[in-house]
Amino acid sequence: MALKGVKVIEMAGLAPSPFAGLLLSDYGADVIRVDQIKPILSTNILARGKKSISVNLKKPEGIEIVKKLVKDADVIIEPFRPGVMERLGLGPDVLQSNNKKLIYARLSGYGQKGPMSQVAGHDINYVSMTGVLSKLGRAKEPPFPPINLLADFAGGSILCVMGIVMALYSRNTTGVGQVVDAALSDGAAYASSFLFSSQNQLPMMWAGGKRGCNVLDSGCPYYNTYRTLDNKYMAVGALEPQFFTALLAGLQLDSADLPPQVDFSKWHVLEAAFTEKFKTKTQQQWVEVFKEHDACVTPVLTFEEAANHPHNVERGMFLSNQGIPEPAPSPKLSATPPSANLNIPKLGEHTADILTTLGYDAETCQKFVESGIVTTGS
Repeated sequence: MALKGVKVIEMAGLAPSPFAGLLLSDYGADVIRVDQIKPILSTNILARGKKSISVNLKKPEGIEIVKKLVKDADVIIEPFRPGVMERLGLGPDVLQSNNKKLIYARLSGYGQKGPMSQVAGHDINYVSMTGVLSKLGRAKEPPFPPINLLADFAGGSILCVMGIVMALYSRNTTGVGQVVDAALSDGAAYASSFLFSSQNQLPMMWAGGKRGCNVLDSGCPYYNTYRTLDNKYMAVGALEPQFFTALLAGLQLDSADLPPQVDFSKWHVLEAAFTEKFKTKTQQQWVEVFKEHDACVTPVLTFEEAANHPHNVERGMFLSNQGIPEPAPSPKLSATPPSANLNIPKLGEHTADILTTLGYDAETCQKFVESGIVTTGS
């Protein structure tokens, strides 16, 4: 696999950092998650393929264990507010002084510097501070957050991993690691670059002006979702003229009876016509109709339906982990393909083995357990 031989230490956290570790693990990295002794929330989401060592970071011996872990690591990922790792004695100055090749990845809400670096937040807050949330939602309704996909994962995990991989590549030349400052707010803005640049470069996309009145933000009748007879939905993305023509053909609508596609002032007429038409058939009936018309019209599938769709099955889009569908690693590499390890570690499951690898004897490991420095998952 592409990242075989890369050792990653993941300080346990929620959402962005576990997914960053998962991405690296799926492509062959050896990921060791440093868990708390008694975490408030489960850290076993996005945990497949990782090893778990449970360490008490309030004890000096626990800090020393982490230092030993990192001494020969390639990457460490930490998800805390700026300054937390420094106060633990695990900041980049300390760890990189003992391991000059270490890539020190820092995933935080607002970044390591700036007036808001110490402010708490969640995806909705980070996206709101970029200006992007002001563009999301339907007309005459409040801005609507896209679950926690944009800042936590697109702008956080994925861009952090891109930073890690670039730092690893740079290390081949320089011989030294570096700090990756991956702020969820910065990343959410960067992932939304098209929204910013298209304001001036593609003004026709924003002809409606207000939120929910434009081409891609639910204002456009041929880029929207429609309820079917069986209370399911179809997704329509017939932006280009040829697809719009095919859409009308599938719906059995005559263009002569409708306003032109690009007449923004009459979009409401098109929307009403499409809404009424889609109500006349079930979702599966519309699927059959649009097999004959290449119109960018697809069913809105549930998780279970998506996992069983023939195209997704053939592509291997989903894995089955204990009977539950999980997305498979993407992209697919031809020479060094990913291979997801579906094992989910128990808290501290690998503590004893990892301590042994670090040079601690059995007696010392037992004392660590008895004094609450580690737990072993037994």
